[in-house]
Amino acid sequence: MLPSFEGVYRNGKIELIEMPANVNGEKRVIVTFLEPQHIDLQSRGINKSHAAELRARLATFAEDWDSPEMKLYDNYETTKSKL
Repeated sequence: MLPSFEGVYRNGKIELIEMPANVNGEKRVIVTFLEPQHIDLQSRGINKSHAAELRARLATFAEDWDSPEMKLYDNYETTKSKL
């Protein structure tokens, strides 16, 4: 099975969200561009004012969520299995 890694195309380069383990040297890759994910909040019972309220309440956690140390939790099960 071929391993897959999520990333972002930015300024002509692919930036991987998770670095692959055991990949050394130059390797051939296949890149597939995905459509943006759209979450229909209304189908989940969340209107615009409720979404704004949730965003404001969760903003206090943004600095912690975006810190480099929290990347450990992006793929928690994989990371945990390597310990």
